[in-house]
Amino acid sequence: YVGSQVVARLLSEGITVHAPVRHPESRESLKHLNDMAGRTPGKIRFFKADLLAPGTYDEAMAGCERVIHTASPFILKVKEPQKDLVDPALKGTRNVLGSVNRTSSVKRVVLTSSVAAIIGDARECLDYPEGMATEEHWNTTSSLHHQPYSYSKTVAEREAWSICRAQDRWDLVVINPSLVIGPGLTPNATSESFNLVRQFGNGRMKQGAPDFAIGVVDVREVAEAHFRAAFTPETSGRHIISAENTDFVTLAGYLRKEFGNAYPFPKKTLPKWLVWLAAPAAGFTRRMVRLNVGYPWKVDHAKSVHSLGIRYRPAEESIVALFRQMIGSGTL
Repeated sequence: YVGSQVVARLLSEGITVHAPVRHPESRESLKHLNDMAGRTPGKIRFFKADLLAPGTYDEAMAGCERVIHTASPFILKVKEPQKDLVDPALKGTRNVLGSVNRTSSVKRVVLTSSVAAIIGDARECLDYPEGMATEEHWNTTSSLHHQPYSYSKTVAEREAWSICRAQDRWDLVVINPSLVIGPGLTPNATSESFNLVRQFGNGRMKQGAPDFAIGVVDVREVAEAHFRAAFTPETSGRHIISAENTDFVTLAGYLRKEFGNAYPFPKKTLPKWLVWLAAPAAGFTRRMVRLNVGYPWKVDHAKSVHSLGIRYRPAEESIVALFRQMIGSGTL
């Protein structure tokens, strides 16, 4: 989802992209990338690699100056958090950066992290100046058993900074997006974002939506942030990439405004006690509900505007475009 948009942005500039994939022989799954390359001045080459197999990125990385590491699972409901989330995020980061350390041509690494590495639970925003998190904050509350996805992003990013500090040849720039929405370059792209937006229209929330405050950002701005992070020499550090601080009911309202009553969009906010009661059946812990539902969630994206020059499109435009694509592809 994000990676394809990043590749498209690179190809549009005439850049040669070395793309590590699990199955380079799979023509169908790579068709949209090859089609993009055919329409742009850039070139793309595919290399076989496995996120958890040490050394398999060496061949793809040879001769490259920039490495953009986007690969990490975005899954909220898992049976084995260590295996399904933490290992791919942490070991994958070690694997990719191990290849970076062995590749003398690499000058900069751009890592896709998340605002989940900044905020663990919305309740924490109450303790920040003006109730808003910045790049200076770190998630210190998530664990393998509480918010394991957020924990996986946190430990992976911390490991990346640790590996970077141990050498002085390449530098690291980190992108910390909020919930990524907007149209994908292929309707078959996978992301937890799709599952959430799908629930707005498939009846799962027809009785109402939980009072979850979140940040959202268009996938096209996320790709632009990666591109600028890779090629803006003076930029450094972490970058919150988030267009708006919003919530579930507001996002559903944008969809209802565009599509009317064609879909059972939620119209009201569910009481917290009801969300707390139903949490286990919905696949969430009651601790997660207690520390997130009903609290403001806010991040400051000022650095991305000033350092990377990102201009954000409205969340309404992004979520409508994604929902319309899901209707057209039959994935709703």
